[in-house]
Amino acid sequence: MRFNSLAFRLFASAAAWTLIVLPITAIILISLFRGAVERSFDARLNTYLTDLLAETLDPQTGQLLPPPDLGVSEFNLPLTGWYWQITPIVEGGAPIRPIFSSTSLLAEVLELPSAQETAINSDGLLRANITGPKGQKLRVVEREVAFDNSGKQERYSFAVAGNGEEVENEIDDFKFIAISALTVLGIGLVFATLFQVRFGLSPLGTMQEGLSAIRSGNSEQLEGEYPVEIHPLQQELNALIRSNHDIVERARTHVGNLAHALKTPLSVITNEARKSRTGLARKVTDQADVMQTQISHHLDRARMAARVRVIGDVTDVAPVLGGLSRAVKRIYKTNGIEVRVSCPKDLKFQGEKQDLEEMVGNLLDNACKWAKSRVTVSAKRSVVDQKGAGQFTVTVDDDGPGLSKTERKAAVQRGKRLDETKPGSGLGLSIVADLAHLYRGDFGLDVSPAKGLRARLRLPAA
Repeated sequence: MRFNSLAFRLFASAAAWTLIVLPITAIILISLFRGAVERSFDARLNTYLTDLLAETLDPQTGQLLPPPDLGVSEFNLPLTGWYWQITPIVEGGAPIRPIFSSTSLLAEVLELPSAQETAINSDGLLRANITGPKGQKLRVVEREVAFDNSGKQERYSFAVAGNGEEVENEIDDFKFIAISALTVLGIGLVFATLFQVRFGLSPLGTMQEGLSAIRSGNSEQLEGEYPVEIHPLQQELNALIRSNHDIVERARTHVGNLAHALKTPLSVITNEARKSRTGLARKVTDQADVMQTQISHHLDRARMAARVRVIGDVTDVAPVLGGLSRAVKRIYKTNGIEVRVSCPKDLKFQGEKQDLEEMVGNLLDNACKWAKSRVTVSAKRSVVDQKGAGQFTVTVDDDGPGLSKTERKAAVQRGKRLDETKPGSGLGLSIVADLAHLYRGDFGLDVSPAKGLRARLRLPAA
């Protein structure tokens, strides 16, 4: 999955949303659970406090009675974390020890919420978290009660404390379960998102394979059933491919018609001018030759430009090189030129066979004209370029006199002939350079290992 791919963007956005939402959900759930547990714990403490008040106050005399057993064993065992105490309240006086307390508290005294200036809740209770005997974490509920005792008003503090670690342990257990469950859910969502992205974008991979088949010449249009969202794109691509073929065919037709329309009148003019020996006739002949060269140049470029834009043409390289080598051997049989060919059988050219024959044929013809005894043709796959497109290189070496650096630059100019004694129009190497450029390849000349000329042609591979 590449960093700048659609799959990565979809997966990253969904995974980021999951990683943001799930922790927030965990925090909210734990907070809500903590509030519920604390409320339940406070209600339990309030129940014990209500029982303590009911068992301690005599409703008839209004006096305090020694509280009986509340029926909770934790209040009877030493330092269990569950305590209660009853303390008189004296305004502005020194702290007074409790007059009654649970057995579990032993000789210890609880730190009351009233001593911490805790605000009284709407239900008349004071609640606080305190530290009890031996550093125990306690949750305490306190209520202040005033009543008349023999005509004298007295105030007492009734407090019940519970082991706060029970609350924390319950919250920790829930926290572990919640985090574990949400972690498993998050991992499951990430994998589900990955599968969803892969499954959802798989038609694009199928379309890529279809386009590759078209480019390699194995198919003429995108086949298969695509999702509703991609189906219009499939139709437009097929229409574009058909339009491309139609344009190429029309261009070829126009090029052929123009060639026939111009070459015949020029041939007539040239033939008539050559019958006369006047200065005007020679001038007409010279200019007609220039016109013929220019027409050939522009018609060749138009024809080449039309052909290289055809989608899906693929040519096997080895048969073309083999056929061309046999042809030049017959043509230059009297010269005793040996032609050697080396080419992988599976090498394919991304283009038309006619263009490959024209490029390599011109190079072979030129090499055989100048070679002394041997011409070597080799083709091999090149390193993939920066854009990811495959290429192959064809080199044609001869053992002829070769060319200087200046002559090599001049040799690829259209109509430039370095030796007028050799047959030809001087257009061959220029046509090769033009065709190579139109196929987004390149063409160059160098010195061959036999000190002759090396022609190097790089073209797209299928």
